[in-house]
Amino acid sequence: MTGRRLTSLLAYVSTAAAGASLLTGCGVLPGATGGSREPVTVMTWAPDQTRATNMPGMPAMAQAYARWVNANGGIDGHELRVLTCNEQNTNAGASACARRAVREGAVAVVGSYSQNGRAFMAPLEAAGIPYIGGYGISEDEFTSPLSYPVNGGLASLVAGHGMQLAASCRTVSLVRPDTIAGDRLPDLLNSGLRKASHRSAVDIPAVEDAAEYTQQASRARSRAAGEDGCVTAVLGERTQTFFDSFRRLPEQKAGKGKGGDTVRISSVLGSVGQPVIDRTGGADSPFEGAYVTGWYPDADHRAWDPMKKVIKEHAFVDNRVDPADAGVQTTWIAYTVLRQVIESLDSDRISALQISHALDQGVTIDTGGLTPDLRWRYDDLLGAPGFPRIVNHDVTFQVVRDGRLVAQKPGFVDVGETVLTAP
Repeated sequence: MTGRRLTSLLAYVSTAAAGASLLTGCGVLPGATGGSREPVTVMTWAPDQTRATNMPGMPAMAQAYARWVNANGGIDGHELRVLTCNEQNTNAGASACARRAVREGAVAVVGSYSQNGRAFMAPLEAAGIPYIGGYGISEDEFTSPLSYPVNGGLASLVAGHGMQLAASCRTVSLVRPDTIAGDRLPDLLNSGLRKASHRSAVDIPAVEDAAEYTQQASRARSRAAGEDGCVTAVLGERTQTFFDSFRRLPEQKAGKGKGGDTVRISSVLGSVGQPVIDRTGGADSPFEGAYVTGWYPDADHRAWDPMKKVIKEHAFVDNRVDPADAGVQTTWIAYTVLRQVIESLDSDRISALQISHALDQGVTIDTGGLTPDLRWRYDDLLGAPGFPRIVNHDVTFQVVRDGRLVAQKPGFVDVGETVLTAP
């Protein structure tokens, strides 16, 4: 058995054992109202220790959530059992995680990250297992009838980012992955830029897992140079690597958009977030002054207080769980959906079919202000080409000030019409 498989197995055994230790009397969880209700098994997966984007905080948040609800009587009396899996950023890894979810009786996959939608959706669809609150990076999350996204995915972020940049940037260079998913990004960004009659962004494809990006950085800066030029990079975890190459370019101090700087930098949540800003110097970070488009309120917003309390009490020694991380935040919202759906069923046994049926029939989810109320009836779907299952098409405009991501514009911005107009 490999170290990775052993780690995954130990994490599952530890979570299951922790849940089992909470059972008392006649199979009743502490805090339950009585009777015997069957445990609910779900899975959360994400890539870890890969050369591209890693999201270890997502399964870690899922485990902390399970510890919290099980310590308080479970979900409507059901013990929550969370399986975790390393998706490895590969088709084979995503498919293996999905098959394991089927094999081990998961009734849903919740709050997970994978770019390999075609690999994981087919096994889930064959078994009738819903995919709730994926990160939003795969187009399959917005096409499969068994997918229930909680945000507008990368499509909404990039379209919204074009709207955010249109107010301040005369020219824009876009550095994005040279992948099938990355090929959609220029059209989405341009749909937002057109809100202010801008010319199209300069499209600069780049290898997703490169060790440096000097050539792409030089081209991006030269094409955006001049008054009010902007360079935006959407490279996931490698965005930091790109901007490190960018700031090392000779003859110009690049990045902050202040004083003599001529080019301002920008990105979207998931490629740049508070953890990255903290790691790169806070107020002295190269991201100071950068524009960032997100799905949710900034990390200091009071709507995150319940999540932060759970992290403090049930994941305080786990440094993978950062409340400012977009993956952790998405996982919290996804499990909020799961909890409210199970509570709405009021059943001793929970099945995958019950969950998907409740979601299809219009159960409404209150996320406490982190998103608009969520509902997945046919009439609630945006129906955008390539992304028909978007139901939450709100984004937030943020900016880095004194080392903190803060709201540039209060509240949410609806980008639904912008996504609809993208080719």
